[in-house]
Amino acid sequence: MKSLELIVERIILSSRWLLVVFYLGLVAALALYGISFIYKFLKVAGLVFVYDDAQMILAMLGLIDAALVASLIVMVMISGYENFVSRFDEGEGEVSFLGKLDSGSLKIKVASSIVAISSIHLLQIFLNAQQFTSEKLMWATIMHLAFVVSAVLLGSLEQIMSKLKK
Repeated sequence: MKSLELIVERIILSSRWLLVVFYLGLVAALALYGISFIYKFLKVAGLVFVYDDAQMILAMLGLIDAALVASLIVMVMISGYENFVSRFDEGEGEVSFLGKLDSGSLKIKVASSIVAISSIHLLQIFLNAQQFTSEKLMWATIMHLAFVVSAVLLGSLEQIMSKLKK
């Protein structure tokens, strides 16, 4: 019976390596998103003298939005791998920039990134307000506020949990 328990535990513990497939998929998605970013950048660069100020701001917000999404993907890949699969080797300080992203700080950083991305989308919507109905503007604002409230609640819960641990 003890040997069966040991086998089951080893299988369950080894199953964490299946997550690597998802992280490699995110690497591929990030590469595709990078190609998409280059395409957007070249499109903006070609129209830099044609765009008025508002159009240029919208184009730059689109590029900033893409950078935030890419950063979010990297953050999830690195912290997920580090927390659930295996630690990175710190041979030559290659990963020292990571700091320690535990699951609590990861949730807060992900929520903050989502709020930042949502803010950019909301700003893009308001800069093009004439193209949207009042109802669409209202729902975009409500969704953004839901993201903000969620991030604040996650931060508060993390503070409470860290105080309880001490």
